Amino acid sequence: MTNAQILAACRSNWEYRGIDDASMREMLDELSAHLEDAEAAGRTGRDVVGDDVRAFAAAWARARSPLPRRVLRTVCLGSYFAGWILLVPYLIRRTTQLDVTPGNIVFWMVLAAVTITWKLRRGSLGIRRSWAVAVLVALPAAICAQWLVGDAPLFTLPLWAPPLLLLPGLPYAVADMRAKRRGAA
Repeated sequence: MTNAQILAACRSNWEYRGIDDASMREMLDELSAHLEDAEAAGRTGRDVVGDDVRAFAAAWARARSPLPRRVLRTVCLGSYFAGWILLVPYLIRRTTQLDVTPGNIVFWMVLAAVTITWKLRRGSLGIRRSWAVAVLVALPAAICAQWLVGDAPLFTLPLWAPPLLLLPGLPYAVADMRAKRRGAA
């Protein structure tokens, strides 16, 4: 296994585990330096990471970012994206109240499930392809739900709900954007 393959395997493992971009860049830089030092000393990448690259990456991820912290980050960012997705219908319809129907709920639940399953299966999320597949699955599910249950609103969501969902993930989103800018520079 080449050094580039080891770095790619570790990156995909850390993305899957929800390691933030700044930490991931730092970990990749450190691992790259270790791999280069080993190569200069006449050793292979396997001498640095061992026989199982995935186990190495998983152990480092657990040590770097414990599970409770990763779960908190994932939940906050999920809430952040849900807030943006919920805000779109308010802006399109120019309203302060949004009627939530069973079809809406089924559509967004199936869309999220397919997107997450795609990410878990592929190891990385190709936004265009995964969302296209997710929409192709979610639309018929929403239509079936609307046909079976009807389109009567279950409840009305006020305009203040999406911004409230944005708040927990805002610090994480800003930190990730800053880390990407620093990494690009």
